[in-house]
Amino acid sequence: MISFTDMIVKASALALQQHSHLNASFLEDRVRLYRRIHIGFAVALEEGLVSAVVRDCDRKGLGRIARETRDLAERARSRKLKLDELSGSTFTVSNLGMFEIEEFSAVITPPEGCALAVGAILPQPVVKEGEVVVVQRMKVTLSCDHRIIDGAEGARFLQTLKRILENPILLMG
Repeated sequence: MISFTDMIVKASALALQQHSHLNASFLEDRVRLYRRIHIGFAVALEEGLVSAVVRDCDRKGLGRIARETRDLAERARSRKLKLDELSGSTFTVSNLGMFEIEEFSAVITPPEGCALAVGAILPQPVVKEGEVVVVQRMKVTLSCDHRIIDGAEGARFLQTLKRILENPILLMG
């Protein structure tokens, strides 16, 4: 079964391909750009959140990402993850939507340059073709290390992410 988090992880990887400057970290006194896209995703445990890592997300299909996130989350909850499965991410997705959190700001995990906060999917009234209709909306927030990424670059990334999520066929790429 594919979850919303899986779709967001894949969409983030595809957006990072187009905005590779966000797949970076600040190390010592320089910016390091990463060729490979390893996305960390937050897993809630009794004692707090841990971030499990799906490696090379841009090269994997959505089904494979779903299998890996499910396996990593289950092993995180049973305290069976290896150290390398908890480190090495180049970007993090933190989805608190399942806790009915509408929006929040994610804390960046050093040395990463960005973290994406994903809120709950909620019904919202919007005007379409002059009529008020109810649609499902989700709020996301991008936290950026401004030594690497400025607000305009972050905004362009979010535009791309929005386009991909609103056109799910693009997730098959």
